[in-house]
Amino acid sequence: MFARHNARNPRGRACRRAPTWNGMRLYLIRHGQSVNNLLWTETGADKGRSVDPELTPVGYAQAERVAEFLRDELDARLPLNGLYKDAARPLLLYTSLMTRAVQTGQLIARALNVPLVALSDAHETGGLYLKDEVSGERRGIEGPNRAHFEKHFPELTLPAHLNERGWWDRPFEDDTVRPERARRVWEDLMTRHGDSEDVIGLITHGGFYNHLLASLLQIPDSEKTWFTLNNCALSRIDVGEFGVAVVYLNRFDFLPPMLIT
Repeated sequence: MFARHNARNPRGRACRRAPTWNGMRLYLIRHGQSVNNLLWTETGADKGRSVDPELTPVGYAQAERVAEFLRDELDARLPLNGLYKDAARPLLLYTSLMTRAVQTGQLIARALNVPLVALSDAHETGGLYLKDEVSGERRGIEGPNRAHFEKHFPELTLPAHLNERGWWDRPFEDDTVRPERARRVWEDLMTRHGDSEDVIGLITHGGFYNHLLASLLQIPDSEKTWFTLNNCALSRIDVGEFGVAVVYLNRFDFLPPMLIT
């Protein structure tokens, strides 16, 4: 499946040449199960949700399993009968600054022995917020600051702009600005890796994942489209001279049944 974009410009014209498989490879990895995910599963509601939830024990187990898969099994379980080379594991991981993503990324980065780098714009839709259970109003809540991350996640490379203020210091993120933020993250990744054969990963979130895919596939109303992404499932996007290839989405065949959430 191909998104007809130029590798440098997601909205560029279609490439007419035969696909070339040399280029950047991106693994999108959703964080492991969070306490908010579990709350929704058990109650079907978000009453009592955490502003910045941590992983559950299941979430930690999922992160450990996807790390093992990326480290040990990619070359043994090729997609599409081996048409797409898949042996190379990510050599660099990016993550949002939300706790559940950083916790997931830290486990994977340690297993792969690769750097973990924060992308502050790769956060979940809405940002960090508290929801009034009576009025339904959502109010932005300041996120952890540089000192917090340096203490609890010393291996994480932080953005230069993060200081004593929390990384999230804004109101609740309106849905009208979310697609542009997803495009901004994609363009940032292309600036860093678009002309390379780098294999990278991004620890991401379900809502952000949808806006990112909608941008790549030129879906005009991303709020009305939903791509399911299970906890710690993998999606793979290849970029090369041909443009962008969606190799697979929401792959979780490596997870045992008790860890599929």
